Amino acid sequence: MPRSQQTDGPATEPAERREPPREQREPRERQEPPGSPEPREARESSEARERAESPEQAEARPRRRQARGERRIAQLLQAAAAVFCRTGYTAASTNAIAREAGVSPGTLYQFFPNKEAIAVGLGEQLLQQWQESSERALADAHLALPLDEMLDAALDPLIAFNVENPAFGVLLHGPDTPGAIAQEHNAVHDASLTRIEALIAGYLPSAAPDERARTANMLLGLFKAGLDLIMSHEGGERQAYISELKTAMHRYLSPLQDGTPR
Repeated sequence: MPRSQQTDGPATEPAERREPPREQREPRERQEPPGSPEPREARESSEARERAESPEQAEARPRRRQARGERRIAQLLQAAAAVFCRTGYTAASTNAIAREAGVSPGTLYQFFPNKEAIAVGLGEQLLQQWQESSERALADAHLALPLDEMLDAALDPLIAFNVENPAFGVLLHGPDTPGAIAQEHNAVHDASLTRIEALIAGYLPSAAPDERARTANMLLGLFKAGLDLIMSHEGGERQAYISELKTAMHRYLSPLQDGTPR
């Protein structure tokens, strides 16, 4: 037999590789697919914590969420005020407001659907603050003051409000103010005019109603014109224009108070 066909012994098949019995296998850790529901143990632990909460703690949770939402809205409105002052309402965008607030546009859209809604929210806030300032400035108690002191008491808080909130003028007096803001502004304007007429009646008791109405409109016009000059200057020049406005109003009202014909 040729050497190539010789074998050293009987041929044997390799031993078959068999898996150990099921009970001897090491348990494999189950991998949860991405997005799978929370494990039962975690859910049970969370539910147990909620059951352990007192009624006061459970009630405080939605209040905390509400407080966080209110802080976020205030942050977005403050950012919108800065952007409106810098670019005007028309050129402003929701992306610019989100950047100013340090949040993503998606976060902004959770609270406001568009730029107009932001402007309306800011306008409502500013108009409410302006109305409160007007009520303090045009209080009945000021009727007991001399004319020059009454002008200080009436004008100082109104000027201070506009200086502290420049977006008020930008938003309310712009050419493209949203209609809802314009309507609310007209209502506040009419209320302020009524209060000015009431103050004039105290200083000019003998004036006819139509004369009081004209005087109130003239004073409001003087205030708006003077305010534009005040807002366009800073520092000492601003203070100088505030003094000029008070002087102009005093010289306008003083002859009327003395009974001198115009």
